[in-house]
Amino acid sequence: MTKSFPKSSNLVHVNNFQDLISTPFQGTTNAISWSRELEGDFEEIVNAIAFEGTMLEIDEEDLLALELSEAGKVARETILSDFKLLSELGASPILNIIANYEADEHPFFPTDVYSFHIDRSPIATDTFLCTYYGDASELISNEDAIQKIQVPDIREKIEKAYVGEAIDFDAFVSEHFFDLHYQALEEATIIRAGSGHLWRIAVDHPESKVLPCVHRAPKETSGRKRLLLIC
Repeated sequence: MTKSFPKSSNLVHVNNFQDLISTPFQGTTNAISWSRELEGDFEEIVNAIAFEGTMLEIDEEDLLALELSEAGKVARETILSDFKLLSELGASPILNIIANYEADEHPFFPTDVYSFHIDRSPIATDTFLCTYYGDASELISNEDAIQKIQVPDIREKIEKAYVGEAIDFDAFVSEHFFDLHYQALEEATIIRAGSGHLWRIAVDHPESKVLPCVHRAPKETSGRKRLLLIC
């Protein structure tokens, strides 16, 4: 079954992995979702791994070592299948259990992953992500966002802090990752990536023909840990 999402000019939804990786980013399209309804108990996997701290990376060996119910095994096989598909593509998928991310307290604005941001790479690549359990990632279209360094009062504060720096202003902004972060406009539609859907989103790199996808990690308002695949 295909999940129904709010309409947005930057999103395309497909029904299989081949279409996910072969559908081109073009025009305003910079986010593609393989929309799917997954079977299995992904919560069981989260609960089967005890850890202290904010985040723990789980590898395939860790998954295979778990004693799971039949429903848990179904969930595990789905994750392992996604790992295989992405690895054969040349990607390096990582599976994390996340209690919460570290938030920063920068004087201008937060530059942590809870802030709407883009991904940047020096080489041509895409970001893949899937939330199997817990609060899901959030996306907005580029037309619904403004780069934070273009917000007048924010830019003024950064320019004042820049005075006396040995590097040029653009380099200063880039060094502190200020240019990666965006502010949602008041009328913006926030797209929640949902549970189980595998997303491919555009990254800012030299060969990109489209704008990078603006997204953020969710606040863990449900109190559940997230089970997130990303690469």
